[in-house]
Amino acid sequence: MKAYRTYEDLPRIRLPLGQEVFISDSTIRDGSQMPGIVMKKRHKIRIYEYLHKIGIEKLETFVYNERDREAAREMLDIGHEFPEVTGWARANPRDIDFVLDMDGIKETGILMSVSDSHIIDKMGLKSREEAEKKYIDALQYAVDHGLRTRAHIEDMTRADNEGLVFPLVEKLLEIDPECTIRLCDTLGYGIPFPEVDEPYGIPSIVTRLREIGTKNIETHIHDDFGMSMACSIAGYWYGANWSSLTFLGIGERAGNAELEKVVLFLIQRIEGFQKYDLKSVTEFAEFMEKEIGIRVPRNKSVVGKNIFAHESGIHTAGIIKNPFTYEPYPPELVGGKRLLMIGDSSGLEVIRFKVEETLNELMHVAIKVDKNDQRVKAIQAEIQKLYNEEKRVSAISDEELKKYVEKYFVFESIIEEHGVSDENSLENDSRKNSSSE
Repeated sequence: MKAYRTYEDLPRIRLPLGQEVFISDSTIRDGSQMPGIVMKKRHKIRIYEYLHKIGIEKLETFVYNERDREAAREMLDIGHEFPEVTGWARANPRDIDFVLDMDGIKETGILMSVSDSHIIDKMGLKSREEAEKKYIDALQYAVDHGLRTRAHIEDMTRADNEGLVFPLVEKLLEIDPECTIRLCDTLGYGIPFPEVDEPYGIPSIVTRLREIGTKNIETHIHDDFGMSMACSIAGYWYGANWSSLTFLGIGERAGNAELEKVVLFLIQRIEGFQKYDLKSVTEFAEFMEKEIGIRVPRNKSVVGKNIFAHESGIHTAGIIKNPFTYEPYPPELVGGKRLLMIGDSSGLEVIRFKVEETLNELMHVAIKVDKNDQRVKAIQAEIQKLYNEEKRVSAISDEELKKYVEKYFVFESIIEEHGVSDENSLENDSRKNSSSE
């Protein structure tokens, strides 16, 4: 009979097709289009360095204006093997020339919008056939000039895939058999379930791309319906070997699938992905919040301030005895820190633990306290009174708890040591229930 009491006990999942998978980051490209933020060159360089620490294989960047090109040149000059700096272009020779002018960039994505709304309404083209020719000519131009290519099939989950997209992909692969076909779920309509047919079913689309001979399949999922993470994993599950992500999920509208979530899922849940390292990811999130102005919700998985914070009595008691009980992964995995908090739902165990911690800090001696110590109960009673009378709407800070510890464990001890009795004293001997180790 199996027992699951540590993270190591839990079985890992295997990808059914066993393919090696990779990540391409779009924080600097798609993420920079998030309304209300401006990424300066120094921001992009720092993001590049954080992605390097994590082990991300590629990033993509615009190279249209001089500040974009300066940032790209500096990243190339730093010279990390990973992430590889790649370009992005619309489907025309002029855009591709911008990439070609960047010495050191060997790959570019090419935008190929395929829904009728994009072809006719956005681009003003007369027909699907005109769009197809435009895209084929652009890819041919890039290949003829020595670039590796990615075809960004925009709005694929609202397109006629059998009538237009799959035949187009076959023609693109004739030009560049190694071309990465990026399945772009541009408005988040994708569904991760295999029973759902195209245009919505991510498994169906990935499977069909494999059937027509696509070697490199990449998902790029937007989060308008909150399905981006699930669809990105579904892409891997059914044979995609790349996923295009952004850190914190930043990007247009609701943003993109979150890099940190997908990476965590891979390294913690899937067998064989220890190539990634998330120890810097909490610091990365703090940088994005402070320097770029991205607000990180406290309850955001992986990097939120609350994900290792525990307040309720049952949870904190479980965490103190074995963190595995209520933490799905250890804080150090993502550079986080466990925080035990005292609030309106806290029990004696967390108060005892925090009292012990505070006494150790005050006296520089390891001290043990029983949770049934009357002084611990008195502190709990005072705290509960604040909440019961609705005088408090936040957790008790460590500094406030220190005052309670001083009141009940330090000052009372001093009084009693000097022979002063207090009829309201909770203990005749204030040290009776504590001992040094």
